[in-house]
Amino acid sequence: MAKQKFERTKPHVNVGTIGHVDHGKTTLTAAITQCLSKAGGAVATAYDQ
Repeated sequence: MAKQKFERTKPHVNVGTIGHVDHGKTTLTAAITQCLSKAGGAVATAYDQ
C-alpha cells in the first residue's frame, strides 16, 4: 500500500530564543503563539496539557 505524498500548505518557521534564565523566553514564545492562533496560523496549547 503506497503512502500519500505529504504536501506543505503552510510555511514552516523555526523560532529560537536565547536569553538568561527568568528573562521571559517562554512568555515571549507563548505570546507569539497566541498572536498566530488568533490570526489562524497556529494552534495554541496550554503548557499543562
